[in-house]
Amino acid sequence: MQPHTKIYMDAFGYEKGDFIPSEISGQRAVDICHIKPRGAGGNPSKDLDRIENLMAQTREEHHNLGDKKSTTADQYRKHMEFMELNGISFDYGWTEKQIQRYEVYENDEMESYAR
Repeated sequence: MQPHTKIYMDAFGYEKGDFIPSEISGQRAVDICHIKPRGAGGNPSKDLDRIENLMAQTREEHHNLGDKKSTTADQYRKHMEFMELNGISFDYGWTEKQIQRYEVYENDEMESYAR
């Protein structure tokens, strides 16, 4: 099990073999993904391997949403709500900062559709 997957499983109290719902659709998740991607060099400092940055998704959701700045703020919003609903302790300020950082890309995406 990858370290970031263990962080997620431990935080939510999941065990290997448990049904893990996608935080987006509720379907069976197969990926614990980094909302803010680690990048091609990985994440040597492990600063992105934190519960605030890890989200359960289906493979299709991960493919459609992953590594796209225009979807990042919304993923953080959904993840924050999911953590709150499940009573998970997390750094609210860090998460809000990420939402604010990526909201600008949502607006850019919407403007490009309007053109």
